[in-house]
Amino acid sequence: MSGATILEVEGLRVATSTHPSLELVRGFDLHVREGETVGLVGESGSGKSLTLRAICGLLPDGVRRSSGSAHMIDPGGSKVDAPTKLGRGIAMVFQEPMISLNPTMRIGDLVTIGPRSQGLLTRARAHERAIELMHEVGIADPERRSRAWPHELSGGLRQRVMIAMALATEPRILLCDEPTTALDVSVQDQILRLLLGLKESRGLAMVLVTHDLAVVSQVCDRIVVMKQGQIVEQGETDRVLHDPTDEYTRRLIEAVS
Repeated sequence: MSGATILEVEGLRVATSTHPSLELVRGFDLHVREGETVGLVGESGSGKSLTLRAICGLLPDGVRRSSGSAHMIDPGGSKVDAPTKLGRGIAMVFQEPMISLNPTMRIGDLVTIGPRSQGLLTRARAHERAIELMHEVGIADPERRSRAWPHELSGGLRQRVMIAMALATEPRILLCDEPTTALDVSVQDQILRLLLGLKESRGLAMVLVTHDLAVVSQVCDRIVVMKQGQIVEQGETDRVLHDPTDEYTRRLIEAVS
């Protein structure tokens, strides 16, 4: 992978607001290159999702980025704080779309809420764009489904809507927080294939949080292994999976072998 770096995270630390010494993520470093897929793995509670949310400025109440930096690097080489690029270069696909989708909005309005809030689309053009994006992510009969409410769609269709929402802002990198966890096995495979296809067709970079090492082996160029808020190992996927240097990584691999 020889593309230019587009995301640079250095010394990232996340702590609770009430107890700053209680750090949930400690000294996280990551560089992601154009067109690269990086898998962020580790057991539940290791800090994977918090790290992703800290990068794009979407931490929950009571949790804050206490130090470190996260920058998007523009094609000209200038660095911009990553949270300010949310919806303008960086987008996130969440784990549970039923919770993340506004239940009071129709699907077509949800898909283009990002560019519309930025004043980039008229209402008429937003409807056309929603149909285009829904078609791109494989939603059949997008005209009809654009008028549906989130609760009227299956879990797999709701996740496709989430991906369409992320694509609507024309990002350069997707941050995906376990996007297949709530889906059955066959739908998981469909969503992963969709993400990979979009990555190739749009030239996207992607950071994928997952606990599934089989998924990582299929789709990721590099792996970052986290334990208790820290990186314990990272490297090319084949090397880490077949010749891990850290005992925790070995145990993760043995647990699923």
